[in-house]
Amino acid sequence: MYGYVRPVLKELPQEEQDRFRRVYCGLCHTLGKRHGLAARFILNYDFTFLAILLSEPEESGCLHCFCPANPCRKREALITTPALELAADESVILAYWQLQDGVADHGFWTGLKYRLAARLLRRAYRRAAAWRPEFDQAARCQLETLAELEEQRCASIDRPADAFAQLLAAAAKEAEEGPRRRVLREILYHLGRWIYLADAADDLAKDAARGNYNPLRYRFSCEGGVLDEEEKRQLALTMDHSVHLIESAYELWNFGCWDPILRSTFYIGLFSVAKAVLEGEFQASKSCKDRKTKIGEESK
Repeated sequence: MYGYVRPVLKELPQEEQDRFRRVYCGLCHTLGKRHGLAARFILNYDFTFLAILLSEPEESGCLHCFCPANPCRKREALITTPALELAADESVILAYWQLQDGVADHGFWTGLKYRLAARLLRRAYRRAAAWRPEFDQAARCQLETLAELEEQRCASIDRPADAFAQLLAAAAKEAEEGPRRRVLREILYHLGRWIYLADAADDLAKDAARGNYNPLRYRFSCEGGVLDEEEKRQLALTMDHSVHLIESAYELWNFGCWDPILRSTFYIGLFSVAKAVLEGEFQASKSCKDRKTKIGEESK
């Protein structure tokens, strides 16, 4: 995943910032416990958000554990829950197949980093795929569809976005059959579509420079890998439409203690990230210094 789905932490009360940090650290701890140290390096906001979305309405207990990034001080983390286990397993599966896609898209030398990372993650992937065979199959199927569309240089933005949306929506199958599952599937489908379009816009200049496939290159003129103002407006409209459908589904269910974080993400965070991406400011905000900032420090 890509790290686009996040609440606006600085605008949340301290209690909610701490709650988000506990889930983030809890997912990191669960990744390490289930899949080893290497798996902790794939931790990101998107799967932290997935864990929150799939969690029970009330927060579970906490534990204090050492953080590999800061071994001198214990951190408060959510104890391992089914939602954290699901997010951990599915993040490993998706990360592995994305690495394999990177291997396929690059030559030997340029693809070396993808091969090395995939090898380090292989054992964790096999374990996660054995526990989540349906999601593994969905990931394979939809990523194959994306590869076919890429080979065809598909000019539609809806077809590849739908493939990724279907992949993320598969996570809802873990929920018990009934209204909650339908709500989660609707949220995850449109969130997956939004993530795909955000990533395409974020990578547009890089893809244009390297000659890589990006549906926006074929849907719009994109001279020099840059959208003009009218093209940005059109893309923003379709991305906003997905967010509005997410919000409509979200209002149909009670998410309990997670409501402030989810509401901040859906009603503020996604729009803020989309604006930064379309203005070319999102990549710049992810500087080396920012990436090294601990989530616990962000939420202080």
